[in-house]
Amino acid sequence: MLRLANLALLILFPVAWAAPLLRAGLLPLFGMSEISVLSGLASLWQTDIFLALLVTLLALVAPYAKTVGLALVQYDLASPRLLPAIHVMGKLAMADVFLIAIYVVVAKGVGLGRVETAWGLYLFTFCVLASLALSSLTARVMHRT
Repeated sequence: MLRLANLALLILFPVAWAAPLLRAGLLPLFGMSEISVLSGLASLWQTDIFLALLVTLLALVAPYAKTVGLALVQYDLASPRLLPAIHVMGKLAMADVFLIAIYVVVAKGVGLGRVETAWGLYLFTFCVLASLALSSLTARVMHRT
């Protein structure tokens, strides 16, 4: 069951990256634009390459590498000694959820624009938390054997 749940994350993460995280608009008069992880990264690459690299690492590379690494351990294609490194990658991925939350709070606090969370934020958060839970459960199962 852990294996299937982890493999499902290999599909759910890319869906979460393309899904709308936020809807943002300048003042109530203008329409709302949907922002996803991928569209946000595309904008960042044009304005702030360092931040774009950091978000790419936290939002794309860390969670996906963690999920792939965990699958390799679960299918006995990699050593269970890889689990501590996988756990660290999970913490890096969680940092991105907090980064998005900070942006929402700052944008709402300024009061010039309107920001609403969208379903993609919940899906992305679910994927990161599910990944953390799966790695912990996998570690427990590996220690029992």
